Amino acid sequence: MSEQRYRWKSYELREHVAIIDGKKSPTKVLTNATYLHSYFREWLKGNIWIYNDRIVYVGERFPDRVDDQCEIIDCGGYILVPGYIEPHAHPFQLYNPHSFAHYASKYGTTTLINDNLFFLLHLSDDQAFSFLKKMNALPSSMYWWCRLDGQTELEKEEEQLSNARVKRWLEQETVLQGGELTGWPKLLAGDDLILHWIQEAKRLRRKIEGHFPGASEKTLTKMMLLGADSDHEAMTGKEVYMRLLHGYTVSLRHSSIRPDLPTLLQEIKELGIHQYDKFILTTDGSPPSFYEEGVMDRLIRIALEHDVPVIDAYNMATVNVARHYGIEHLHGSIATGRIANINFLRAKEDPTPVQVIAKGQWVKREGEDSITWPSISWSDYGMEPLRLSWHLTMDDLQFSMPIGMYMENTVIMKPYSISIDTSRDELSTDHDESFLALMDRHGKWRVNTILKGFATNVRGLVSSYSTTGDIILIGKSKQDMFLAFQRMCEIGGGIVLVENGEIIHEIPLSLHGMMSKQSVEELIDEEKKFVELLKQRGYRFVDPIYSLFFLQSTHLPYVRITQRGIYDVMNKTVLFPPIMR
Repeated sequence: MSEQRYRWKSYELREHVAIIDGKKSPTKVLTNATYLHSYFREWLKGNIWIYNDRIVYVGERFPDRVDDQCEIIDCGGYILVPGYIEPHAHPFQLYNPHSFAHYASKYGTTTLINDNLFFLLHLSDDQAFSFLKKMNALPSSMYWWCRLDGQTELEKEEEQLSNARVKRWLEQETVLQGGELTGWPKLLAGDDLILHWIQEAKRLRRKIEGHFPGASEKTLTKMMLLGADSDHEAMTGKEVYMRLLHGYTVSLRHSSIRPDLPTLLQEIKELGIHQYDKFILTTDGSPPSFYEEGVMDRLIRIALEHDVPVIDAYNMATVNVARHYGIEHLHGSIATGRIANINFLRAKEDPTPVQVIAKGQWVKREGEDSITWPSISWSDYGMEPLRLSWHLTMDDLQFSMPIGMYMENTVIMKPYSISIDTSRDELSTDHDESFLALMDRHGKWRVNTILKGFATNVRGLVSSYSTTGDIILIGKSKQDMFLAFQRMCEIGGGIVLVENGEIIHEIPLSLHGMMSKQSVEELIDEEKKFVELLKQRGYRFVDPIYSLFFLQSTHLPYVRITQRGIYDVMNKTVLFPPIMR
């Protein structure tokens, strides 16, 4: 078994028992504690003994032996609840897994179940598995998914998602699920390899998470029969009801592009649903600024404001998640034998903690500005600044394709016939059409078209942040796009905005061109400034970070720009292939 799921060695277990017998001292004792008992569904009072990273006793007793190294904490004036769990994190939305875990822990979210797409596309398995081991050493508890599809049309999908590779990932003990299953249409169309992976995941007792926006009852039924366990794409109370009816665990989502939780909770109540045991909560990997008001504590607060019973609100972010993923013996409750993840609240109605213990360590303490977080050497895991082996030329910025992409909202793209003159070096600001190019990060190919609806006055925007890590160029001016590209290369990857030859904003992403080394707090400020600059230049949607990320994402309708060219999602065909350089 793994270090994470069955994490204590035999001699450690003997030490835990010795504490109960009074032969050894705990390392922390929380006295006079009013705490949530997740199984009685009551608020109890007692003492909590912790030894290193484990709760070894919860009850009325005080330990028989307490040495000078044991920290005694009087919990009078606090309400204690289990550390919160985010079951659906995308830990590469400008931030990185290390920095996001640190930030989330300060808001009481001490366990994260994370997407592995970045690793599949950009690292070797040896690098990735070594990184996962490093993440296990954090105060936060870090678990992972195994993607069964690439979320876009990949040039070398048979290598990046080979049978052997997917099985290696599923066998990792910190991997709790297969998914999210964005490629489910292929499965329903007869893809037996995906079905084999689902069966393999089931054999290993992993869950399968769906990604079924707008799915009919027939589709939901089929996917349940094929192995799906949960889904986070319900956007109405009726869709929640249908998923519950067929036995799904339902993630109620509140994210930057789908802030649905208030509506879902209201419609659930109107439908007469009063049982919350099959509900969990997720923020669905939102960009930094979304988390300015908290992480899972924010969602619990919304639930409380919409009359969800207090204990149910906390359970949806704790024990419900742990039970679904089969880690209830370690997470989700303040009970004997669990990992010591405990949040200290001032009131039951205020889920943002004032103090936090994660794996028995203080990660937030009243009266202390900051507590040291373990450092990381990124180069040890192959995560270096982006260094391209090729140069962009003005010849690469030639646009003659008849079909463009119309941005209907933050994430939906439709095809449209280009009628403007695209042979010019600059486009007019009288309309919302911009040049759009996707450049292979290895310099082998390019895809050039027109993007309508993105903005009216963005002259040059370049981003190495994308689904695949290929380079996105958008703008009205080829010269400003070229300069933005040059600056992006100079800073080792990132997002750069240029106007009339001047760099007006940049967000360096020095980890493979996809993630920043900065803290989430710093990124919140950088992202907010970027969004404001884009809105001033005609961007009219909700979330430009996701707009960039989803340009390639073929799990969304209707047309996408991909490594295989302009791709018609609905008909599963390449409309125009890439141009080789």
